[in-house]
Parts: sequence; C-alpha cells; structure tokens
Amino acid sequence: MSKDFESRLHPVLRDVAAHFDTPFHIYDEQGIVERGEVLKRAFAGVAGFQEFYAVKALPNPEILKLMHAMGFGFDCSSIPELVLARKAGATPERIMFTSNNTEQHEFECALEEGGSIINLDDVSLIPKLALRGSFPTLICFRYNPGPRKVGGSIIGNPVEAKYGVTHEQIVEAYRKAKELGAKRFGLHTMVCSNTKEHPYMVDTVRLLLEVATTLRKELGIDLEFINMGGGIGIPYKLDDPVFDIEALATECARLLEGFHITHASRPAIVMESGRWMTGPHGVFVTTVINRKEIYETHVGVDGGMTGLMRHGMYGAYHHSTVLGGEGRETEVVNVVGAICENCDRLATQITLPKTKEGDLIITHDTGAHGLAMGFNYNGRLRPKELMFRTDGTVELIRREEEMADLFATLTFPSKQWKKN
Repeated sequence: MSKDFESRLHPVLRDVAAHFDTPFHIYDEQGIVERGEVLKRAFAGVAGFQEFYAVKALPNPEILKLMHAMGFGFDCSSIPELVLARKAGATPERIMFTSNNTEQHEFECALEEGGSIINLDDVSLIPKLALRGSFPTLICFRYNPGPRKVGGSIIGNPVEAKYGVTHEQIVEAYRKAKELGAKRFGLHTMVCSNTKEHPYMVDTVRLLLEVATTLRKELGIDLEFINMGGGIGIPYKLDDPVFDIEALATECARLLEGFHITHASRPAIVMESGRWMTGPHGVFVTTVINRKEIYETHVGVDGGMTGLMRHGMYGAYHHSTVLGGEGRETEVVNVVGAICENCDRLATQITLPKTKEGDLIITHDTGAHGLAMGFNYNGRLRPKELMFRTDGTVELIRREEEMADLFATLTFPSKQWKKN
C-alpha cells in the first residue's frame, strides 16, 4: 500500500466502514492511473509497446474501464474474462486469449466478434483450432523453455509446469500453423510470478529473441511481437526490493535495437502485468470480532480466505496495520477468519498493535489476486469491492454476495437420466 493511498484513505476509512460495513476490498483509482502512466512513460521509447492487463488479477468492470482508458489491452484466460474485456471496449487485437486445457467452444468464443489474438498453449490444440473451418491469420504460441529457464515458487519449475509448448516442439508448432494459413505470428512465455528483479525479465526477453532468431532461420518467420508475460512483483514486505520498471524498459529497447541491427526486423514487445499494475492499490478491510487466547493469540475478523486466499493457499505474506493503532503495545498474533480450516488466515504470527473488538485491520496489497481467487467453502459469502475515486468519493463497484446468489444454482428445471 502506497504512503499516498494510506494518507488519503486512513482519515476517512472509519466513516467508509460505517457506511458500507466490512469486510471489503477498496481500490485506489488515482494510484492505478498513476501506475499506468509510469508504465507508459518507461516504455515510451520502445516502439510498439503494449500492455495487456491480466484480467484474472482483478476482474472488475470498473478496473477494466480504467485500463482501457489508458490504452491498454487485456490478457484473458476464460470466456467470462473475454466478455468482460469486450464490454470494457477492447478491440480484437487488444485482447489476447491465453488459456490452457482449452475446449473447442472456448476457441469459438475467442474468435467471435472479430476475434482476438489466440495464444496457443499446446501443439495438440492446433488441429482443434483448425476445426472451425479456417485457421486464424494471427497466431501466438506460449513457449515453455523447460530447463533453459528457472521458474519461481508460484508457477514452479518450467519442466514440471502444465503450461506451454516445449523448446523441442516450438519450430514444428509454427510450421503447422503456417501451413494451415497463419500469416502473422507472436511468441509468448511466462515462467515466473512476483519477481522483484528486473534482470530476470530482461533475460526472458533475450530468450524470446533467441527463439525468434531460430524461427526466422528455420521458417522465414518475422515475429510481429514478443510477449514477456507478467510476473513482475511488488514489495509485499516492507523491506522487499522495488522492481525497476525503467531499467527493464531501457534494457528491452537495447535488446530490440541489437536484434534489428542483426536481422533488419524488430518485433514489438508486449507484457501482461496484473499484480504490478493494481496489486499495491488495493487493501482488504476487516473488523475485529473476536479474540482467542490459547497456545497462540488468534484475532478473529469478519473476513478471511473467502475474500483473500493467498496466505492460506501458499503462505503469501501481506503486511497488515490496525487503524489508529499507533502508540499501542504490540503483540504477535494470527489474524483469522471463520472457515473450518486452520489455513483460514490473513496473517500468521504477525506483530500488530494490540487489538480490541471493533478495530479495523487493513491487509495491504490486495489489488491483484485477492477477491478474484475467492470461494464459498462453508457457505461463506464473498465480500464487496469499493473504489476510492480521484475526487475523494467512495463507490460500490461490486456488492457483497447474498445467500440467494449462493443458492441460485439449486433452482433449475428438472432434468434426469434413466436407464432404458
């Protein structure tokens, strides 16, 4: 959470919580727009640069409208995400459909309404994509470098990952696509998540350009773009390094210039940042409702994994603060929800000011992969989303779930099968 967002939110947060009731995620419109401008300025000297915001990070129409207004496209991985991107105003070539284990009807949807850029995840999907009668003119493949690149803790070892076309398959994949009618080509990879080191992403771009050189030599293909993927990290911990986006842009420009000098062609470079764009510009606000003193101290709040599962899923750290807790005695606690799983936590053994019932706990950096990963175990309902607008107003942009929403799938026309 930026200091600027904190300085604007904290003075009004108690009133906002009283008006809307907790729990809720609240996002900072000003911070998101400023972040987008930083990205555009950094890559202003890189011809053809394009951001495809990863819809999976924060699939709310109001967020996507901000991205579209800044000229960004969208990376989608499902039909609902495609629908959201189109409703936000994205044109076909500003939508990249990057799915895995894809079904035929998903391809059909992706190619409706003028189509989108198909980022194909597997060579076995090439003939399935061709079944619709005509092969897309523009095609991209997701490349899995295997042992040629070290992955991160979230995505894992590329050799063990379910994503992408292997190094040994990549030339043949483009050959088949070309034979089926593809005339324009892109190349994508993504093998890390939440890296704070820009050299890692520079090496990723270098790797893509090496593959581009191979494709040019073997097939005479000049790639229209290379997509370094997402994975750019944010400092969840106070002492985490800050990713140097300007250095990444500078190094990308240098690599592309070198490629152009050698090959007399220059692919555009694109990325699909989600976390870096919106992660720091959202917080999850909960109210302390209980306190339990057993072997450890557990502070119970009115939200949990249903609204933010990153900590419970893989131990991800989110910094937390207590509104108005400055100057209090501190203690080490677990911040927990009400689901009957021991991993239902927003924080484990974190040092906080001593809390009392009614205190507001702010869990930082939930503007990406927060509510988007929510679920309904125990019949718990997902929380609302708010937008802190640039004019200081706070707007509800997604209401909280109600029991009627949860039970809606239990109301349907009778349907059964019976053996003859």
